Amino acid sequence: MSILVTGGAGFIGSNFVLAWLGHTDEPVINLDKLTYAGHAGNLDSLQGDPRHQLVHGDIADTRLVARLLQAHRPRAVLNFAAESHVDRAIRGPDAFIQTNVTGTFQLLEAVRLYWQALDEPARKGFRYVQISTDEVYGSLDPQAPAFAEGGPYRPNNPYSASKAAGDHLVRAYLHTYGLPVLTTHCPNNYGPRQFPEKLIPLLIHQALAGKPLPLYGDGSHVRDWLYVDDHCAGVRRVLQAGEPGQVYHIGASQERSNLQVAQAVCTLLDAWRPRSDGRPHGDLITFVQDRPGHDRRYAIDAGKIRRQLGWQPEHAFDVGLHATVQWYLDHPQWVASVAGGAYRHWLQTQYAP
Repeated sequence: MSILVTGGAGFIGSNFVLAWLGHTDEPVINLDKLTYAGHAGNLDSLQGDPRHQLVHGDIADTRLVARLLQAHRPRAVLNFAAESHVDRAIRGPDAFIQTNVTGTFQLLEAVRLYWQALDEPARKGFRYVQISTDEVYGSLDPQAPAFAEGGPYRPNNPYSASKAAGDHLVRAYLHTYGLPVLTTHCPNNYGPRQFPEKLIPLLIHQALAGKPLPLYGDGSHVRDWLYVDDHCAGVRRVLQAGEPGQVYHIGASQERSNLQVAQAVCTLLDAWRPRSDGRPHGDLITFVQDRPGHDRRYAIDAGKIRRQLGWQPEHAFDVGLHATVQWYLDHPQWVASVAGGAYRHWLQTQYAP
């Protein structure tokens, strides 16, 4: 038995693969395009491990996916592959449509043909898991209840629209072909190995360099924050016990504004890496022009997965943030390996005054 993981060299995907092989000896075939956010170094600890095979390729390459399915005969496919940064989607939506829509379609087609050719026991036990986002639901008013499964999709930017389109394709393959799919939605993840364009690693990276810590607008945009290990545990539980055709929210119910997150990061850095001039890192917080169509609040209700599958997050936000900041402080070589010239150019372009 084995599983095929797509996007398994990225932030969430690599953490999932590492945790999977920490819990079981079931092999992982890991297909990743290795774009800027997919980093083979995330998986260095698995070098020489016969349980893991990293394949450089695109989920939109149907022939490659078909060859991998036929060669390894996985019992499940978990699709973590995605373009996921809203800022990049606003500047260049093409890549998001290619990966999150066209790529998902091509992957589903290859999986459908493979699944339909399986014998009855294998076909009955097979699962396809789509990893999605809370952003497909759009923005919530400050006092509105969190989104529950089955709520209407109202994406407000090219990234969330592309993920919504992929989700609809997954649902269509269930109802049209009977493909046994499951879909999970998560809020903002944080933790080790996250590319430093996302908020928390960006704050750490900039603060250590003594540079401004950019926050959009007034910093009051609110997100639920989920530690990546908890997300991975939720996905494993869905694969293990989820009912095909169902949607599960994997959320932490730990809402914080971007400003609150920045202040918490700065407090930790003040204690662990004080500035040479003695001033608090919080002095570096800088408000920049808000991005177009910026959703004010996201929140999802994770009651279903807790009731039906017995999953719940293990990390309070403060605990997870401590572990995250410490990881980045302990791994400066990882940051240096991913934050090259293209990354620096991106920062200068995106957060120019």
